[in-house]
Amino acid sequence: MKSYRKDYPRPQMVRDNWVNLNGKWDFAFDDSDEGETLGWGEGFHGEREILVPFTYETEKSGIGDEKRHDVVWYQRFAELDKLPGKRILLHFEGCDFVTGVWVNGKYQGEHRGGYARFSFDITDAAVTGQNRIVVRAEDSFSQEQPRGKQRWADYNFGCWYVQATGIWKTVWLETVPEISLKNLKITPRLETADVSVLAGIRGQSGKAERDILLEAEVSFQGHFIGHASVPVRNGHTECVVSLYRDDEYEWGLHTWTPEKPELYDLRLRLTVDGVVTDEVFSYFGMREIRIDNGKILLNGEPLYQRLILDQGYWKESGITPPDEEALVRDIDRIHQLGFNGLRKHMKIEDERFLYWCDVKGMLVWSEMAAAYRYSDDAVQEFTQEWMEILRQNYNHPCIITWTPFNESWGIPHVKISRTQQHFTEAIYHLTKSFDPMRPVIVNDGWEHTVSDIVTLHDYEEDGDVFLERYLEQKDELLSGRMYHNQSRAVMADGFAYRGQPIIISEYGGIAFAQRAENEWGYGNAVKSEEEFLARYEKITTAIQKLPYAVGFCYTQVSDVQQEVNGLMTAEREFKVSPEAIAEINRRR
Repeated sequence: MKSYRKDYPRPQMVRDNWVNLNGKWDFAFDDSDEGETLGWGEGFHGEREILVPFTYETEKSGIGDEKRHDVVWYQRFAELDKLPGKRILLHFEGCDFVTGVWVNGKYQGEHRGGYARFSFDITDAAVTGQNRIVVRAEDSFSQEQPRGKQRWADYNFGCWYVQATGIWKTVWLETVPEISLKNLKITPRLETADVSVLAGIRGQSGKAERDILLEAEVSFQGHFIGHASVPVRNGHTECVVSLYRDDEYEWGLHTWTPEKPELYDLRLRLTVDGVVTDEVFSYFGMREIRIDNGKILLNGEPLYQRLILDQGYWKESGITPPDEEALVRDIDRIHQLGFNGLRKHMKIEDERFLYWCDVKGMLVWSEMAAAYRYSDDAVQEFTQEWMEILRQNYNHPCIITWTPFNESWGIPHVKISRTQQHFTEAIYHLTKSFDPMRPVIVNDGWEHTVSDIVTLHDYEEDGDVFLERYLEQKDELLSGRMYHNQSRAVMADGFAYRGQPIIISEYGGIAFAQRAENEWGYGNAVKSEEEFLARYEKITTAIQKLPYAVGFCYTQVSDVQQEVNGLMTAEREFKVSPEAIAEINRRR
């Protein structure tokens, strides 16, 4: 896309004037939590260096200490040119969990949450020349904060892994005009063959009345498609661009699908009193995802989803991708295995991953990192960060499903607790109020309350047993007269199946490795590629034979630390023939 800049961290809203702050930072543990008292915000002597954006727990950071350290500090200097009429923004793509920032000794603010992007306007504290940036990050083993697959003990267990503390995504600086574009909400509308761009504008409020216009220009592979211009009032505006061009394309409109992921380029300009003050580049895909009569439709056509569970962990760098190329390689390998989509599990991935899924046609379920204990504080933390994530990732056409909850994690009594059920319903309706287009899965796996898709998790090893359970006993399962997977009900108490599409969204998890004492997997481990493929074929074929199931999700892409369920090793080497897996997957 025209908007693409290698390593640029925010691919849906691109400017040319930015500085990447990844690299060597001074670093210190603060186990006694005395840094603030000692004035470290004004500067401190780092006891060591760390390679940002990798957390201290990882080998890639240069430290590789997996022990728990709840408070850590970072420091580096950045050369800035402070110009009249410009604002300087400091962006964090992800820092876990509470982040405080100082610039030249002046406190800039705090952000809570480990997975969403956040920013500070540091203009007033910045100077021309060298600027000291200090970051304090505080994490914990609290089960009330959204933590995803990060452990809450001093050791790994089951499918939970080493914690990630502090900065784990890109840190960067951006210079913008005082009146500039702040955010974009891009909505494709197939029915009317146009695209809506809702834009938030920074710096307009409190100013004298000025003539401010937003101009949007759409092109496709270098060909002009459409243009619109609208006035800006009260800090926001909506611009609608018509896209239908039968002289450009025989069907008049380019649509996005996994097989043909066509994308439009979008250029936005902000003019103040006739002068262009800000310009950003973006892109979008024209696609519609909806549900009709038990089917999931993509652009009006039935969609069968062949998904794989993707944890997004790397051996040397934890939850941080080693580089952008690693993200691309993962997508290419998933395609090579014959999958057309993935569940990004318990993690909000680097947004460059979503860019490449958009470009390469990879369907994505976007899933929130779970908390593991229910409380008022947990509800507050979850809701605030979930809304930040929705706003951050809304524009990506690859995302076709929002999944805020998984397997009753953080809502352990949702089957019977009306209080916890209310929470899931509230998140469902809050999500739909912001994004009415995409399906929302509430409590993926079992004990659904209100949900657009009903999903089931089952690690049964025997394909014949699996087929009998879901083919012959469907009515008993969905009515609640029989427990799914012998232990969990499909629906929570007081809720009934209403004909939603059904997907087997976790299965398989075949452990294939040299079994060591600390290795973990589902069921009995296999000892050879032949044994693996025989089991994979039988269980996958059983799902494909279910006439009412509209997709499946296999566990998982790669091994992660002690968990050895991957189709690839932790080093991303195939354990079995990808061509054999792809042939089985594509039978349906």
